[in-house]
Amino acid sequence: MRASTNSSSLRRNGFASFSSGAAIGVLGGLIGLGGAEFRLPLLIGLFGFPALEAVILNKATSLVVVAAALPFRAHVASFADIAEHWPVIVNLLAGSLVGAWLGAGFAARIDSGTLHRIIAVVLAGIGVLLAFGHAGTGGVAALDGASLIAAGVAAGLAIGVVASMLGVAGGELLIPTLVLLFGADIKLAGSLSLAVSLPTMLIGFLRYSKTANFAALGENRGFLGIMAAGSLFGAFVGGRLLGIVAEDVLRPFLAAILLGSAAKVWRSR
Repeated sequence: MRASTNSSSLRRNGFASFSSGAAIGVLGGLIGLGGAEFRLPLLIGLFGFPALEAVILNKATSLVVVAAALPFRAHVASFADIAEHWPVIVNLLAGSLVGAWLGAGFAARIDSGTLHRIIAVVLAGIGVLLAFGHAGTGGVAALDGASLIAAGVAAGLAIGVVASMLGVAGGELLIPTLVLLFGADIKLAGSLSLAVSLPTMLIGFLRYSKTANFAALGENRGFLGIMAAGSLFGAFVGGRLLGIVAEDVLRPFLAAILLGSAAKVWRSR
């Protein structure tokens, strides 16, 4: 009961909401992500939201961050550069939009304990990917023709399911896919992933709007607005700090945070 009371008190604390959102935004900005992977365990473990409500709140915050991130990154990859790669975006969206709808529907139907376990396992997987992924600089697609299209749809479907179930943008999965499968440049891949993430998240958001837990947005709109503002501020600061901390040091550290968070979410069920 005391833990529940403390969590409810933290939700009403504007400084706690903004500062936690900002800290996550900085972490995400430093590695070119929205930080939703780090925000979700905080919503569950620190602020005490039930798993599905945490996913929905995380998705709403992620939508704000991702929408702002595209213009933030225009100096790295222009909108013209992104538009030039529209076949890749459409290829991944063909799978991710379906995956987002299916993932949100599945998350809404299963019990909270099972959702906790799934979240914990996926967070641990993303932590491992964060530590060892993102290899290569792109340049050559791994496949071509119909094989590439089929692989892109399959990858998009899997990423859409995972991103929708966790309420994340999916950049940690999309960027390696764009680099390794499609041969995209690593900097351009970050912006292409956002172009895929935004409509994918909107579809998942639409599916969640049909559940009773969607009311959590209205009930916690003050908390959500403050955390979103903190996340935007942190992402902006994190982006400006790029290069100060070496990625080969930062990534294992953040991966360890995710693995620890996964363990905490697993226990919290």
